[in-house]
Amino acid sequence: MPRAMWRGAIQFGLVTIPVRLYLATESRGGISFNMLHAEDQKRIQMKVHCPDHGEIKRSDTVRGYEWSKGQYVVLEESDFEAVPLKTVRSIEIEQFVPARRQDPGARFVRGSYYLEPEPVGRKAFALLKTVLQESDLQAVCKIVLKDREQLAALDPFGPTMLLSTLYWPDEVRDVADLDLPQEEADFKPAEVEMARQLVQALSGEFEADRYKDEYREALLGVIDARIAGQPVAAPEPETETSKLTDLMAVLEASVAAARGGAAETPTDDAAETEEPVSVEKVRTSRSRKTKSSSKKPRRSTAKTTAKSKSKAATSQARRKTA
Repeated sequence: MPRAMWRGAIQFGLVTIPVRLYLATESRGGISFNMLHAEDQKRIQMKVHCPDHGEIKRSDTVRGYEWSKGQYVVLEESDFEAVPLKTVRSIEIEQFVPARRQDPGARFVRGSYYLEPEPVGRKAFALLKTVLQESDLQAVCKIVLKDREQLAALDPFGPTMLLSTLYWPDEVRDVADLDLPQEEADFKPAEVEMARQLVQALSGEFEADRYKDEYREALLGVIDARIAGQPVAAPEPETETSKLTDLMAVLEASVAAARGGAAETPTDDAAETEEPVSVEKVRTSRSRKTKSSSKKPRRSTAKTTAKSKSKAATSQARRKTA
């Protein structure tokens, strides 16, 4: 059973629902490394050092706020508990909003947490979850976590509810800071249609189990090779894409690859050319090959007919001589 990281209550109006908060995610993808001394490969130590007393225990440290240069005020745990805010021990619901709204701010999620109601609040918890689900609404709320008040969204999630902490509006950067084109791009109808075909070929239901951290597996393979004293296999060279200037040709190749079609692989000489072959050139080349191949049987038929006539004339001459 995981340990609750927070205990409090959902608060809206005069309704109070005691709940516990649990982390909904955990990080497993990263591989931990230790810092070693390069000379003897001994693990280094991060020690807590005081300028006046040298090395000290971490348990001898306290938290202080620098209110002036070199001047600190020490805060104890009781001081944090005494902060005069309702959200210190409650999830304060501010508003109910449509769950499927077009709000870019709700996309920047800090963290996700599962809610577990206390036995005394299970009925009210289930009632709130049912109303939100049937009304397709989301609760916008505030909560204090890790010594700071955070904006959050509360949504039904299977048998429970999910609390997603969000960034404050002034923490989300404006896209106006990006160097984006001001004019709209001009697309050819064929390019749009081919792009639609590519999107359609790659569309499907999202299944999270299909995806895995391939970088982590590859890095573990490198570590295993190092442990065994074997050489690490060099990665395969990536295909250069800087010369792919024909958007239509790239889209057609992408659609063929997405559909599992056998795309023609360019030769080494073609890969070294400065400009890629356009679709029209490929079609013209294929048309010429088709025409030339259709002429070959005719020449073969003419030769066969001539040989047959020659054999017939020779046979008649032999009969006359006889």
